[in-house]
Amino acid sequence: MTVLLIGCGRMGGAMARGWVGSRRVLVHDPLAADLPDGAERVASLADIVVDGPLSVVLAIKPQAFDAVADALRPLAERGALFLSIMAGITLQRLETALGTGRVVRAMPNTPAAIGRGISAAVPGPDLRVEDRGAIDSLLAPAGTVVWLDEEALIDAVTAVSGSGPAYFFRFTEALAAAGAAAGLPAPLAMEFARATFTGAAALAEADGSSLAALREQVTSPGGTTAAGLAQMDAEGTIDLLLRAVVDAAAARSRELAG
Repeated sequence: MTVLLIGCGRMGGAMARGWVGSRRVLVHDPLAADLPDGAERVASLADIVVDGPLSVVLAIKPQAFDAVADALRPLAERGALFLSIMAGITLQRLETALGTGRVVRAMPNTPAAIGRGISAAVPGPDLRVEDRGAIDSLLAPAGTVVWLDEEALIDAVTAVSGSGPAYFFRFTEALAAAGAAAGLPAPLAMEFARATFTGAAALAEADGSSLAALREQVTSPGGTTAAGLAQMDAEGTIDLLLRAVVDAAAARSRELAG
């Protein structure tokens, strides 16, 4: 299979590095100074000649989609399969602009850059059975793939996993700042907070226990952890905050989709 990547930014470039070696990778991105080793630059979409199956991956900013859609329609007419990782561009808009229902809308997250992400995928109306396998293989270098039956769920996915890494980073920043306020030198507070963040994530992955069980393992009755958690849970503080965070992100995702 040949893959045509439209947009070679951080996410697109990371995915392309996972494809090189197992398929031909073409890249169309006039702004990309460097391409992954083994990828071929394509200056004009009109000049593309491919023998065999072609998948087109749309990894550009949503506002740039209209500028390339017309140039991609001939590829759709020749049977190309389309995968979009553009935020806010609906399946209906993809189908209308490209002239094909062989489209998939996906939402990966930034850990995909190191192959540790999770992607939600929603099939278009004319996706074939064998197309799912092709999409799975395209998204596999980014990490886990979960298929959704309803496109409406993509807004919640965006709010939880798409935006989620930033929430964890922000929490860790706040934890480090609180450590500094408690008397630790700021660089040392950040070192402890960051190592605790990454270590806890690694433990959660390595240990099959529930997160509640892992939390309880750290929490001795009447101990220091229990005292800290009591502040988080007072009047539902942490739950109410995260509900508000996810609701706001999901609402913005719906706004972007129009």
